[in-house]
Amino acid sequence: MTETSTPAHGVIVTDAAADKLRRILESDFAGEEIRFRLAVESGGCSGLRYRDLMPDEKLNDNDLVVDYGGVEVVIDKKSAPYLEGAIIDFEDSMMNQRFVIENPNAGGTCACGDSFH
Repeated sequence: MTETSTPAHGVIVTDAAADKLRRILESDFAGEEIRFRLAVESGGCSGLRYRDLMPDEKLNDNDLVVDYGGVEVVIDKKSAPYLEGAIIDFEDSMMNQRFVIENPNAGGTCACGDSFH
């Protein structure tokens, strides 16, 4: 992968989350140039909600990118302030297999946990 001058974001992806994303790339998108996009949008019970790690081929001019060992996570500049310092982890237990976002910028969440303010 070549180095770019694309600015980076302040989201942290744990090793467990990066490993899971890498496995998704290898099994579902082998040979494709895919990155994972995390964004914040209006909606949900509390006002804002995450668009979690959606596979994306595009890289826009306003995107911030960090490569986590071959897995690129992209955040647009509009979402970045809401996600600065957030930690993305992957929970793999008997009860759940899911990505979990711990966001220090969230003032509170709704009961379902899908949105924040």
